[in-house]
Amino acid sequence: MDTVNPPAERPPTVHLVDGSLYVFRAWHSMPDEFFDADGHPVNAVHGYTRFLCELLERAQPEHLAVAFDASLTSSFRNAIYPAYKANRELPPPDLERQFMQCRAITEALGIHLMIDHSFEADDLIGSTVWNLRALGWRSVIVSADKDFGQLLGEHDEQWDYARGLRWGPAGVHEKLGVHPHQVADYLALCGDSVDNIPGVPGIGAKTAAALLSHFGSLDVLLDRIDEVAFLRLRGAASCAIRLREHAEQARLCRRLTRIALDAPGASTVESLRRRRPQPDQLEPLCEHLRLGAFTRSRLRALLG
Repeated sequence: MDTVNPPAERPPTVHLVDGSLYVFRAWHSMPDEFFDADGHPVNAVHGYTRFLCELLERAQPEHLAVAFDASLTSSFRNAIYPAYKANRELPPPDLERQFMQCRAITEALGIHLMIDHSFEADDLIGSTVWNLRALGWRSVIVSADKDFGQLLGEHDEQWDYARGLRWGPAGVHEKLGVHPHQVADYLALCGDSVDNIPGVPGIGAKTAAALLSHFGSLDVLLDRIDEVAFLRLRGAASCAIRLREHAEQARLCRRLTRIALDAPGASTVESLRRRRPQPDQLEPLCEHLRLGAFTRSRLRALLG
């Protein structure tokens, strides 16, 4: 991973958390032995709350937000391409309930919460990064999702919290072979099976990176398709044919892979300042969720 600038040289920092990712991780990793006062499963809530406590204890952020996806089927991308994320199963009712409880925990801890039915968490985070960069702030995006690589500016970082890995813009190139401004084009070419984005058939990650290294962007590549067949690239002739046949699909895929920068993310630093946690909200939640004594003590310490 690339090294980042020493703290003395960094602009002020905001932490932006991909909340849905960590709820899903908790759902899959925590045992099914936790139930709330009504008898409903809360394993994801317990795991997410532990994650959030640890993040707040370690990073001690003064400015942060947690973004959630409202739905797998309601974003503007579904309108553009109905098959978007159609390979994923919808969360069962027990998990939907836990998402609501995780959002309640987040707000009770005084953390700014972002959610929107037309835009995904990625877009809310991306728009916030963009807005705050204009105000002289750097962002630390807490997520393992490779899509966020396209957002990293000179001072920004991505933090894969579970693996303890952090990287800046150069780390994106180490991982994918492209620079941050090329990530959306890269995913449009090679596709993204996680989100059911097809890309261009027959073009894999290495070929996509090689094409963008040579041409710079998807637009230039498609304008100069005739040159592809003459590149020193394995299967260059067939690659040119596939690009010609699927040029419009590649452009459509880029509309899906590009993180929106005009979503209703946070636009002021003050809105992201962590507020004083609310004991009158937190204590009833702890009771209802039957959080363990250790987690409750951590939450109370965060109230302090």
